[in-house]
Amino acid sequence: MKLESPKVTVSKSAEYIFEALSDVKNFKQLMPDSIAKFEVVDADTFIFGLKGMPEIKLRKKELIAPTKIVLGAASDKLPFTLIGDIEPIDAENAAVQLHFEGEFNPMMAMMVKGPIGKFIETLASNMHKL
Repeated sequence: MKLESPKVTVSKSAEYIFEALSDVKNFKQLMPDSIAKFEVVDADTFIFGLKGMPEIKLRKKELIAPTKIVLGAASDKLPFTLIGDIEPIDAENAAVQLHFEGEFNPMMAMMVKGPIGKFIETLASNMHKL
């Protein structure tokens, strides 16, 4: 299953966005209002939980400065990645788009497609908070 957020323009440089997203504690600022838990485990890992959803543990997998950040599920039970593509527009602005890729059975995909789509859309629309 593949989902993507709308591309958003942020009034920050690509380098700034990359550095902010490289620090996992900054993801708390991007979370939706329905967040029930956010906990930084270590420099590369955090756990978050939304009301009515199981907790998810994300870990940094790959960093390509200043254009790409890849986070992956720390558990093999729900294998997925969340990819942040950062596109420099000019020295003061960047475009950000999030991509979700997960391996789910058809029933699970049907259940999680809506909530995950809404979740990554919220993360992207909150990029200006960084």
